[in-house]
Amino acid sequence: MTKAALMIGSVLFLACNAPQKQEKAGPQTAPAPSVDGKKVIVYTTADSTDYRLTITDTVVFKEMKQPVETQICVFVDPTRQFQQFEGIGAALTDAAAETFAKLPPAKQQEFLKAHFDKQQGIGYTVARTNINSCDFSSDMYTYVADNDKELKTFDVAHDRRFKIPFIKQAMAAAGGSLKFFASPWSPPAWMKDNNNMLKGGKLKPEFYESWASYYTHFIKAYEKEGIPVWGITIQNEPMATQTWESCIYTAEEERDFLKNHLGPTMHKAGYADKKIIVWDHNRDLIYQRAQTYLSDPEAAKYIWGIGYHWYEDWSGGQPMFDNLRRVYEAFPDKHLFFTEGCAESFNPTRYKAWVLGEEYGRSMINDFNNGMTGFTDWNILLDETGGPNHVGNFCFAPVHADTRTGELIYTNAYYYIGHFSKFIKPGARRVIAAPSRSQLLSTAFVNEDGKTVVVVMNQSDKSTPYYLWINGRAAEVTALPHSIATLVF
Repeated sequence: MTKAALMIGSVLFLACNAPQKQEKAGPQTAPAPSVDGKKVIVYTTADSTDYRLTITDTVVFKEMKQPVETQICVFVDPTRQFQQFEGIGAALTDAAAETFAKLPPAKQQEFLKAHFDKQQGIGYTVARTNINSCDFSSDMYTYVADNDKELKTFDVAHDRRFKIPFIKQAMAAAGGSLKFFASPWSPPAWMKDNNNMLKGGKLKPEFYESWASYYTHFIKAYEKEGIPVWGITIQNEPMATQTWESCIYTAEEERDFLKNHLGPTMHKAGYADKKIIVWDHNRDLIYQRAQTYLSDPEAAKYIWGIGYHWYEDWSGGQPMFDNLRRVYEAFPDKHLFFTEGCAESFNPTRYKAWVLGEEYGRSMINDFNNGMTGFTDWNILLDETGGPNHVGNFCFAPVHADTRTGELIYTNAYYYIGHFSKFIKPGARRVIAAPSRSQLLSTAFVNEDGKTVVVVMNQSDKSTPYYLWINGRAAEVTALPHSIATLVF
């Protein structure tokens, strides 16, 4: 791993259990900053170079009035402020935990520092895990004995071998806490109408109360292990009948389960402060689902945010980024939270494929600009097979471990994510960023300490000089071919 991978930045943490202050919904205004003469530090990751989160330039704002059409610009307006940033992280699955356990101790420490250290790593502040087994588990399991409707046998002993120790080490590397949330892929088979954790099926009505209590039992068990739980999602991918663990809810079924069972059960158990995230599936149906949940005030009062993934079938066109904006416009008091995404079709010959990182950069920039408040990658670590996975559904992670040699393999996706997670701090506000040419994508945030962070991605194979322009002042920068840069001032 290059030294450039472990550089700069500190990430502020929000306490996992502290109730958040109510933030003002919708756009806000702020005073215009003075940037004349200020220095801009440029950090770059670029194809066909050794640059990986590397400081490549320091430029200065100078006077620049009306740009002309031939001058490419990224226009930033820090006075127009939008959603508050929650954080960035990844899923600490069974597969990730088992792979981590096979690494030599020195490599384990390298991995933890690379992802969670505020100074030398990329400063993850968010983590997700699975309730019961998921596809990225080596076996199929639940936490209760069959037909135990009262959940008297509930025990997370399975997770104590790999997953809980891994999560606790990640928390320690992050400074003591993570914004940690959990998602079920399926209830136990005996609670479902197909009597199978796999291949879809639905939760039987006679087990609604038992399943609602299952979440609170999980929270209590994990917090007893020393892992504070920030939130839960109701169901991973509730419209997908998968060959692995899955369970189907229509929007109305998920809404009614929340308002009549899960919400009241969470409150009765003393967990009213835990964030409840609905949907947890793709952008394609997100507006219909959000409208159905949030048009019902008895359901809406329990909902912190709408979770989503990036796997919608876009048939060679563009991902449905605009669907997020529709939800953000209609329900600005709810949070749009990315809960899962990865590059599929694992092949170890593609570790160096630049498209892996560009997929993350393109998605993150567009989603932030359309209202996303936080981003959670899928598996934080996988082995040399793209697993382990008990149903053969292998995929990429930003970092892989070759468990035969103990080597860590950093794909460029790790660095692309780091261009956001290292510099944008929880509590930051998104501001306007508007490139004047389509080969450049950009988003921008103002941190609570007053520093502005602008991320600029060049999708083209041409070097692109441009001006970072703010209120009549500009700093001249060059975007290298197939690069991502973070500009901080």
